[in-house]
Amino acid sequence: MTKLHAWWNGRWAVPLVSGALILASFVVGRAPVPRPMGDVLMVAAAVVAGTPIVTTAARALRARVVGIDLLVAIAAIGAVVIGQYWEAAAVTFLFAIGHTLESATLNKTRSALAELVAVAPDVAVVMRDGAQVEVPAASVATGATVLVKNGAKVPVDGEVLAGTGALDEASITGESIPVEKSTGDRVFAGTVSQGGFLQVRATGVGAETTLAQIIHRVEDAQDAKARTAQFIDRFSAWYTPAILLLALVAGLVSGDVVLALTLLVIGCPGALVISIPVSVVAGIGRAAKDGVLIKGGEFLERSATITAVAVDKTGTLTTGRPHLTDVVVLAPAMDRAEVLSWAAAAEAGSEHPLARPILAAAITEGLRPPPLPEDTEPVPGKGITATTAGRRVLIGNLALLEQYDIADTVGAAAIADDLAAAGRTAMIVAVDDAVIGVVAVADEVRDDAAEMVHRLHASGVTTVVMLTGDSPLVAQVVGKATGVDQVAAGLLPEDKLEAVADLQRQGYVVAMVGDGVNDAPALATADIGVAMGAAGSAVAVETADIALMGDNLLRLPEAIGLARRTVRTMRQNISIALLTVALLLVGVLLGGMTMSIGMLVHEASVLIVIANAMRLMRRSRHLSTAALLPSRPRRAAGAPTMAGRS
Repeated sequence: MTKLHAWWNGRWAVPLVSGALILASFVVGRAPVPRPMGDVLMVAAAVVAGTPIVTTAARALRARVVGIDLLVAIAAIGAVVIGQYWEAAAVTFLFAIGHTLESATLNKTRSALAELVAVAPDVAVVMRDGAQVEVPAASVATGATVLVKNGAKVPVDGEVLAGTGALDEASITGESIPVEKSTGDRVFAGTVSQGGFLQVRATGVGAETTLAQIIHRVEDAQDAKARTAQFIDRFSAWYTPAILLLALVAGLVSGDVVLALTLLVIGCPGALVISIPVSVVAGIGRAAKDGVLIKGGEFLERSATITAVAVDKTGTLTTGRPHLTDVVVLAPAMDRAEVLSWAAAAEAGSEHPLARPILAAAITEGLRPPPLPEDTEPVPGKGITATTAGRRVLIGNLALLEQYDIADTVGAAAIADDLAAAGRTAMIVAVDDAVIGVVAVADEVRDDAAEMVHRLHASGVTTVVMLTGDSPLVAQVVGKATGVDQVAAGLLPEDKLEAVADLQRQGYVVAMVGDGVNDAPALATADIGVAMGAAGSAVAVETADIALMGDNLLRLPEAIGLARRTVRTMRQNISIALLTVALLLVGVLLGGMTMSIGMLVHEASVLIVIANAMRLMRRSRHLSTAALLPSRPRRAAGAPTMAGRS
């Protein structure tokens, strides 16, 4: 009994039973039995297929919604009343089978969400009292040590404590190339070990993992309505009652009840209603598979109109990992190691990002780790001054030397200008009252930065603007290397906001690309805010309109291209739906259009619309090529490097 109940509540039960009754009616009609028996079976088929339709229509009416089901219900009941049993059975059967196919194909367009859910790990192996214990993944506590063996799924977000291995992170970033992991690296739940052995300290478990946040966001996004879908909903709220009124008037004027019922059937705006949601679900699903998280249909639709992209420099066009490039010795009595040692000693007490590459270079070159300075004082916009080993060390620009009345007798300013012109951030080093040298650091331009700008232009973006707090000289070098259209340098966060607003005043639809936190004002002001490399960042996933989960810059033009394809598909589907209704109306006016034929054509248009939208689930050839490029940037031979103390 339980199995029968489950089967009856399945997707195909109603169409199958209704179809069997229609077939039985035809068989009985050719057998030597009384004719009413065939009519009874045909009415039974209409009742089986029509009951869910009438129930849905009644519920909608109670909620004061006049929908498609009401049109079909009235037409079917009217057909039974006037003795058109075949028409009633055919209309309800075709509507039921169309609804079933629609449900099945809509579920298929949500396959990206299903795949994300499928990769969620069920179990974890944790260390407890020195022993390996297998527990449900959801029960792992934050801070626990989790073991990830070859072939296993990572059950938590965390940090590698020990071991090495390669993880397939396609479920998070969309990248198919495994990523090498070692001590200190971050790992994400749902990724799969392709080799090695890792000990991981859990930092995010259960609903706190990046995978769980992505699943939640994709689920919400696929249910969110695009602006066009909201318009279609409002349109349908007026259109359906209008069809009811038209059918009533046509029936009263012509005295032809069949004509009125036929108008109800062919006026069903099913293909129109489904045209937008199925496109949005397919588009967002495709994006999710590619590691692009789009917050909802509205943002997907708006992204198709982007004409200008504003891009933050550090960490977006560049790797965001500056390194030491030059040590220029200007004091005759010193060598490279001594100049670097004094610079590192001053920076040892600094929290500025450019202190790290100087300290790292000193360690790499085998210099003794500098002691912490007795005193460190940052000088905003100029550099720092520190006291170490009883001596005052300055590291910064020419303005810092002038503030402390130190004469540039060795041409350090000219050298710093030459280095800046080459795209490097130069810092003059002085000990007590004498300049001893110049050190310079630089960031690497990503290999795919120029290709991203090229593809943005190819996708229809007319203007790409780089916004940075770096110096104009450094910014110009980056701009030239990447091919951006405009460069705005020396900007504070509020200046970036104003730059985005200025683009909007010029008539551009602006997307701002940043890290989702530091560029928050500009991201909020832009028409579309895009967070780069958002994997593991709850803030970015929640606040950005679009989050590029990996570090692959080419995902941005891919996302814009997908948005444009999705909107084109929406328009195609709307055209198909309206053309179908128009042709059916012409068929009624010319005669020969029955209710059953009208419903058959109507359901066919619904399936055509769904099939058209499902094309979005395929990765285009252009995107497939992009996916083959490395997601982790490496500097090619001769590629420029640049950075800035911004």
